Amino acid sequence: MKKILLASLLIISTFSKAQERPKLVVGIVVDQMKMEYLYRFSNDFSENGFKRLMRDGYTYHNMHYNYMPTFTAPGHASIYTGTTPAIHGIVGNDWYNKATQKEMYCTDDELVSTLGGGTESEGKMSPKNLQSTTITDELKLATNFNGKVIGISIKDRGAILPAGHFANWAFWYSKTGNFVSSTYYGTALPSWVTQFNNEKHYEKYANTTWNLLKPKETYNESLTDNNPYEGKLFKKAPFFPYNLKEMYENNDAGILRSTPFGNNLIVDFAKTTIDSEKLGSDSITDFLTVSFSSTDYIGHALGPRSIELQDAYLRLDESIADFLTYLDKKVGKGNYLVFLTADHAGAENVTYLKDNKYDVDNIISKNFDNSLHKFSEEKFGVDLVLNNSNFNLFLDKKVIADQNLSLEEVIEEFRTFLYQQKFIKRVFSEEEILENSGADYYLNAIAKGYDPVQNGELVYVFKPAYIEYSATGTSHGTPYTYDTHVPMLWYGWNVSKGESHKKHYITEIAPTLAQKLRITFPNSTEAEVLEEVIK
Repeated sequence: MKKILLASLLIISTFSKAQERPKLVVGIVVDQMKMEYLYRFSNDFSENGFKRLMRDGYTYHNMHYNYMPTFTAPGHASIYTGTTPAIHGIVGNDWYNKATQKEMYCTDDELVSTLGGGTESEGKMSPKNLQSTTITDELKLATNFNGKVIGISIKDRGAILPAGHFANWAFWYSKTGNFVSSTYYGTALPSWVTQFNNEKHYEKYANTTWNLLKPKETYNESLTDNNPYEGKLFKKAPFFPYNLKEMYENNDAGILRSTPFGNNLIVDFAKTTIDSEKLGSDSITDFLTVSFSSTDYIGHALGPRSIELQDAYLRLDESIADFLTYLDKKVGKGNYLVFLTADHAGAENVTYLKDNKYDVDNIISKNFDNSLHKFSEEKFGVDLVLNNSNFNLFLDKKVIADQNLSLEEVIEEFRTFLYQQKFIKRVFSEEEILENSGADYYLNAIAKGYDPVQNGELVYVFKPAYIEYSATGTSHGTPYTYDTHVPMLWYGWNVSKGESHKKHYITEIAPTLAQKLRITFPNSTEAEVLEEVIK
């Protein structure tokens, strides 16, 4: 009897140890996805994609970004570091850095070279500008670098930032149709990537026609095709069908970025990555980060109520269903953990709102910039504006000193001028931002996105619904809920079914993963967690 009991305990102990961590974690980020899309398009989704994640997993209906600016690079960095741009240092996709007085891109690295046949500039990328560790970094450390971490995306920043500093690889899409990387990760692409590129998988999509996935009457949640709020796609009037083969005649495989097929290609490549790298094949946890970017390109060009965007989400739903079925077979049900979220959401088209009697307008960047330069010259006799971008105004302190002007007075004059603009809601100085107490909603959002070494002397917030963009399509970046409210779905290994409507923040994802995997927190997170997922 004792032998049977001991044997039983040994089996239970061994099983518990094996289940301490999942075999594979898959982090999915959908670029520019509003939580509302899961509601609006629900009737048209399959049962095995988004609905499967929501039905059989845990859904947070009220997940938000807690900082400004809500852009792609800060979003991906914040999800995986569990902190905000003020700490991890990725304060935009690209930005003017006042310390160097130069424009910089979030993942630029002049010390590395392209791998994979893309143009030279496409591959000179690495995570060196990311100042915090990621949950993927901490997994590498926790497994003594035996667990594999790989990031993939159409966008370089969507692959590099989630994969972190210690990744085995990050791969992103080139306008040549190849997936490329950089010498930050190795001296040559893995042979399986070269083979994938040589097989020219993108051609099966580039040589096709983008038609509606379902009958046209299905798309009654969107505006009519070719409505006045859509921009052009590939310099073509925005209506179906889109003959991609004609558009591909310029030999720019980048056209896939602005079609749903960019997402299909990512799933193809993700499957090949798992197969070739044997991710999730042993007891050491691996981590694959997947970012779907095509939704962002389509949203920017055509807006959130275009038939094209709805079709992209119906197709993405099918791609996710296909990927989950693949994971079931390859890794095994219950052996993998998936989370799905977005790097930001997006605003309604301003012209559409205006046509429906909302007194708002789009802000034309060139006109706004010109007004600032003109004001400075008229007020001070000299142009003191170094740069105006990403809601930041940078002033030329050297010229201010040379002209014997008071920096404080100059800041106050610019603040007064900004408040005279119809579209400005709030304006804060660097001093006010750094002294933030957390009591002011707008100031708190700005402070969490502000790095005093890199950001400007003044930061402003537009009034609700105003966006600095064209009259067609849409954009994002503000602290308003239309930009901050994103999906948060958990599914798979040790995730109970359920849902929550309590407000949570995107920075809780990485520390939740750390607790769930029983590894060290990313080094800059405030360590607030989503308790329901851990339980």
